[in-house]
Amino acid sequence: MYPENTGHLPAERAVTIHQPTPLAPVQAAPLVPVQPAGIPAVASIVLPDGRVVTGYAIEPTKPEPVATKPAVSRAAVNVALGGIGFGAVCGGLVLLTTFIAALAALIHQLIILAAVIFGGWVAVQVFGASGHRGGSTVNIRKAVFKRNHFHG
Repeated sequence: MYPENTGHLPAERAVTIHQPTPLAPVQAAPLVPVQPAGIPAVASIVLPDGRVVTGYAIEPTKPEPVATKPAVSRAAVNVALGGIGFGAVCGGLVLLTTFIAALAALIHQLIILAAVIFGGWVAVQVFGASGHRGGSTVNIRKAVFKRNHFHG
């Protein structure tokens, strides 16, 4: 279709050529030996007779930190908490004693009411007009009253 020797190519067959850019040479940094974080450093000791001993350095053990005493003793805190608890309960104790006093007053009034009712019933039985208590009965229907005298 298109002649190859003309030097012209259609757009779909165009090729772009890129030339690589050379990199500048890198200078190598000197390597410094670094001890890993978890491994202790190696130490060498020369003994007086000339021998060399090599090994890991051992850190001396650190004493446990002494627990600081609180500014207030535990006994004082316990006493204070007990006082707060007792103060909270006192309101309930006051209500309880008030309830007991009111109940006692109610029982006292019921006893007095029962005595009044029972006493009234007894009085009616003793002093009532019903029933015969002995003595004589007088029929006064045919009686005559003359000059404030009773003639029976």
